Amino acid sequence: MAFEAKVMEYLVSAGYPVPAIDSLSEDGTELVMQRIDGPTMVEMIGRAPWKIRRFADALADLHQRLHAIPAPDFLPPAPIGDGRSIVHMDLHPLNVIMGPDGPVVIDWPRASRGDAATDVGVAWMLMAAGEIPGSPIKAKLLGTGRSMFVNRFLSHFDRATLSRHLTVVVEWKALDPNIAPAEVATMRRLAASV
Repeated sequence: MAFEAKVMEYLVSAGYPVPAIDSLSEDGTELVMQRIDGPTMVEMIGRAPWKIRRFADALADLHQRLHAIPAPDFLPPAPIGDGRSIVHMDLHPLNVIMGPDGPVVIDWPRASRGDAATDVGVAWMLMAAGEIPGSPIKAKLLGTGRSMFVNRFLSHFDRATLSRHLTVVVEWKALDPNIAPAEVATMRRLAASV
């Protein structure tokens, strides 16, 4: 918690949208931060699918703004990809709360110093490969919306640069016990097709 608080305080000082830190316990195990009222970006997409491009643009903007902030020396190197950008390593719509003052990014324990294209590649793979629950018809509809979102998000970045990082990204995510084998297989197919 102490590390996450330090990252967030640094980002607040740089004007990046994260919850403000209220307090951190002396032993660094308890963190109280600003409450952000609002749904996640995923929930907002479900409520207002006609705004899907606007949400994709907002996510791309959050990545670009984050990667433009100089990485402080206290950040460890990213587990993959060399670079001097601040990388979140999990910046996708479930980690964005649509607060009353705009989107706010949460979940900073993986923050590190690395390559911006790797960070975007992680988001790409997670968004494109996640399993969609429900009936085949619902999955088809949601899959179409997801494709629109991901393609709009990627339109803000150089895909050739991103594609050079995908194999490493996928093999790193394959080690994550929270990623289902079917999702890993989808990521591998996608990385190979790019």
